[in-house]
Amino acid sequence: MSLIIIAGIVGPWQIVLIVAVALLMFGGKKIPELMGGIGKGMKDFKKAIKDDDETPKDSPKETPGGDNKNEPLK
Repeated sequence: MSLIIIAGIVGPWQIVLIVAVALLMFGGKKIPELMGGIGKGMKDFKKAIKDDDETPKDSPKETPGGDNKNEPLK
């Protein structure tokens, strides 16, 4: 999605220049490793959000008054 936004502002020659500079800075072997790390991070983030949205329906509800028996004493 961000590439679509960038493509409207940056022309094709600028993108080629950015890719060339990235290749010079990181080398051809390092870029796939970086992209793999970014992809793994995005996948883990999406999984964490999905797991957070799926709460068990039979989970005990906490009361704001501190009447929870499982809560440790302070």
